[in-house]
Amino acid sequence: MAESGSLPTGFSELEVLAVGTVLLVEALTGLCLNSLTILSFCKTPELRTPTHLLVLSLALADTGISLNALVAATSSLLRRWPYGSEGCQALGFQGFLTALGSICSSAAIAWGRYHHYCTRSQLAWNTAVSLVICVWLSSAFWAALPLLGWGHYDYEPLGTCCTLDYSRGDRNFTSFLLTMAFFNFFLPLFITLTSYRFMEQKLRKTGHLQVPALIAKTVPTINAINYALGREMVHRGIWQCLSPQRSELDRAR
Repeated sequence: MAESGSLPTGFSELEVLAVGTVLLVEALTGLCLNSLTILSFCKTPELRTPTHLLVLSLALADTGISLNALVAATSSLLRRWPYGSEGCQALGFQGFLTALGSICSSAAIAWGRYHHYCTRSQLAWNTAVSLVICVWLSSAFWAALPLLGWGHYDYEPLGTCCTLDYSRGDRNFTSFLLTMAFFNFFLPLFITLTSYRFMEQKLRKTGHLQVPALIAKTVPTINAINYALGREMVHRGIWQCLSPQRSELDRAR
């Protein structure tokens, strides 16, 4: 692993500041939108359902991604990595954990929607809780492997953030990358596409076709808008959180 300190050669100060600014905007936007989703779930009883528990899992994962981007933005604006090698390992683990959690939570949401629309039955609490536990245990397992020697975390080329070291081409990292990609990218993608495909066929027969987003599943801002803030029930929950007095009047009526 490279030593922390000044940025590597080949990057101008303007480029580093531009990257830091973009990351800062994305991080703050993702934090705000996903925080609204989490707050709505906690404050609004109508949102505390098994289906929305899967959305909460996605919001928590994307909040973690936004926090990771915030650290990278801070380092870029400082124009150096101030947290040392241990900080790099910790940030690499946290970023990879939340990224995998976001991908797998998206697949769980897709399966949950398939279950709801195609079987016409509500998702049970024990099923939703089991899915969330499996998502995070699996993500933690794969994110911990580079710390144990299978795979490796290192600085990104800019030197202001840490992630998997994709520059390595040895057998150790190649075997980790291929195995990890199968279980954490291709398998969730297959579940997502298959679930939405079956749901599309079912809704087309009933004349209520919906086209869910399949792109940018790991982007916190898009996930927040697509899965949470774009739903009418969540809108009402956010309104209740931001207007508690109006919420009490509505309940009294």
